[in-house]
Amino acid sequence: MGHSLHAKYGLKRVVNASGRMSILGVSVPTDSVMEAMKQGGQQYVEMAELVRRSGDYVAGILGAEGAVVVNSASSGIALSVAAVVTQGNPRVSMRLHQEPVLKNEIIMLKGHNVQYGAPVETMVFLGGGRTVEVGYANEGRKEHIEEAISGRTAAILYVKSHHCVQKNMISVEEAWEVAQRRGVPLLVDAAAEEDIHKYVQCADLAIYSGSKAIEGPTSGIVGGKRQYIEWLNVQLHGIGRSMKVGKETIFGLLQALDEYVNKEDKSQQEKAALEPMHALSSLAGVKVSIVQDEAGRAIYRGRVHIDAEAAGIGAKAVNDQLREGDIAVYTRDYGVRQGYFDIDGRSLQGDDLQVIIHRIQEIVGGTTHV
Repeated sequence: MGHSLHAKYGLKRVVNASGRMSILGVSVPTDSVMEAMKQGGQQYVEMAELVRRSGDYVAGILGAEGAVVVNSASSGIALSVAAVVTQGNPRVSMRLHQEPVLKNEIIMLKGHNVQYGAPVETMVFLGGGRTVEVGYANEGRKEHIEEAISGRTAAILYVKSHHCVQKNMISVEEAWEVAQRRGVPLLVDAAAEEDIHKYVQCADLAIYSGSKAIEGPTSGIVGGKRQYIEWLNVQLHGIGRSMKVGKETIFGLLQALDEYVNKEDKSQQEKAALEPMHALSSLAGVKVSIVQDEAGRAIYRGRVHIDAEAAGIGAKAVNDQLREGDIAVYTRDYGVRQGYFDIDGRSLQGDDLQVIIHRIQEIVGGTTHV
């Protein structure tokens, strides 16, 4: 049925081997999540009450004092920044960007100011903050953060992501230690993280995507200390109005969270399911290995390493051809300049893996005449 919708609107079939990527619609919710969205969407509800009650329910699952469902992790960053910049002052919140705010600096490590589909700093500015980058692209220490704290500091923002530089960077626990000792709020962007309990324990506000690890509808979650969540709630009538979340999304996310907490760890099965990829190693210049996620999550991927000389074609060209075929195959392509790309098995459906193997055999096999 899905493909008939694709045909109706002239869309290609997509094989998503890139993981939970926003450009492909992130993840596919279960039937029970979609059913909760349908039932929730087809009834009226007092929205203010739904926002409050859903927040309490989510907070209970996260183990946080409070929480709010928002429409994406990106808006979670903007709203969290707005919360600490305005400190919940209604007038300043309604007139954000119109009234000068002295205390609006958001300290972040230079290696954390990443582009994830939009720049992190854009979300900070949208929330009325101003980024103060500290440290270096390949080094972020506690004292870098501490030395930048001043009377203008509104918060410290720590980004926990595979997009960030990983080496020579302090842990979130170390950032939390500085924040607590200096009495400065810590915001943690943990959009794609799988541990939904950890970050609310070492942050004043922690931001998650509702559609990545949790596999709910497109949404975000901010959980944390009650005071800051109350300040954030004020923003929903300011800039947050343009980021509001629908009733169907909230009901879908609550269902997805229920399922997520009871989800068995499938990482070993997912790892085993990638085994057929080893067949590609018989192609000239191609080496397949199974690697673990760079940010340390329990995610395994099949890495296809291509020696351009031996294969007669480079990793980037193979990756481009995979993406541009009649069936669009998207890999996790951060490493193409180093000669490899990864196949993330979590999002594969039906015969997707066979399609990928077949396409790589066509592309690489077709260009080598051994």
